Amino acid sequence: MKAKKAGSSGRSADLTMAERTEVEQIVEKVVSQVLDHHVPELRSELVRRVLEGLPQSTGVAGVSADGGSANLLKAISAIQSGTTQREILRALLDNTVRYSGRGALFVVKAGAATGWQGRGFTQDGDDSIKDFALNVTTGVPEQAMRSRMPFSGATRDINPEFVSKFGAPANDQLLVLPLLLKEKVAALVYADAGVEGGGKLDAAAVELLVLATSAWLEVASLRKQALKEEKEESGEPAGERTETVPPPQVHAAPAHSDPFAAHAPKHVAPVHQPVAAPPVEVEQPVVVAQGEPVVSAAAAAAAAPATDAFANLSPEDADVHRKAHRFARLLVDEIKLYNQVKVSEGRKNKDLYDRLKEDIEKSRATYQKRYGNTAAGGADYFSQELVRSLAEDDTSIMGANFRRN
Repeated sequence: MKAKKAGSSGRSADLTMAERTEVEQIVEKVVSQVLDHHVPELRSELVRRVLEGLPQSTGVAGVSADGGSANLLKAISAIQSGTTQREILRALLDNTVRYSGRGALFVVKAGAATGWQGRGFTQDGDDSIKDFALNVTTGVPEQAMRSRMPFSGATRDINPEFVSKFGAPANDQLLVLPLLLKEKVAALVYADAGVEGGGKLDAAAVELLVLATSAWLEVASLRKQALKEEKEESGEPAGERTETVPPPQVHAAPAHSDPFAAHAPKHVAPVHQPVAAPPVEVEQPVVVAQGEPVVSAAAAAAAAPATDAFANLSPEDADVHRKAHRFARLLVDEIKLYNQVKVSEGRKNKDLYDRLKEDIEKSRATYQKRYGNTAAGGADYFSQELVRSLAEDDTSIMGANFRRN
């Protein structure tokens, strides 16, 4: 039996308009409660992204069996009410087992997937998942990693060590879903119906919970970065400690929060590991790219004086330039985050500016309003970031209509 994309089997009817409207209202209600003035325009975009990720065939019957939309609303609310990344991920697992028999999260680092926490593994306890090496070179985990999409399959589509240690699902069906952060697979979520007969696995509900978690972690990261920028500009201390999973080791601090930054895998993937994430800039990774070296804080600090582009400026002007540069990076990151499909298509067709013109010009106006008449006004870091981050240092990808200012 070949592994199939989650939701491709076992569903008989498409979502009706009424059902999709109801789910949309649920998602919109939750999202509207948490977004503040930093990102007010993101509410409808977040709802749209979650709804786009919903499978076109229905799993609503499974949701109804567990209490209908009210329970799904409670599950999403629990995830988005988490105040730390650890709480958000725990809420994801706690609610995953409302729609499955067992659930587990495996952190992806350096080409390896290692266990973080599990739910429903009662024989040896949920802690038995911790640091278990999930084979991502074959079967359903490999397909989920490579395609960045959920996949379901049979027991034989996962490494035998997993089955030997934790037992096979009674109905011979399992589901692996990627948790995406900054266009990368940061973790894999595993779910099945459990080892006892009569268990359940509502693939659509689990997929929606993972999508909501991924979107919320990214929104929370952007909000935290925006708050940090505001505090720096007002002279206030940042005063916020980033909680990681588990307690942090000494690594360079990323520009955006990484909930798995300190989760160093005990099992490193072999040299022939075929799965590879695209490289990211050292300054702003959300997850460390597979195979990407980790830069220590001490080494980064030692290298800073030699690479400081503002060293020849006065302290006041240098501070303005640094803030302008960070603000431009934040604006472009937001454009990338909420236009992933357009970015991919624009890069392929070399018409990126035309596809993103409205978002780009709105963000450009915001940047110019804040820094256009400052010491950093002539540098135009916003246009530089568009080319560097959106177009991957290839101006031709922006298209013929692109203008720098």
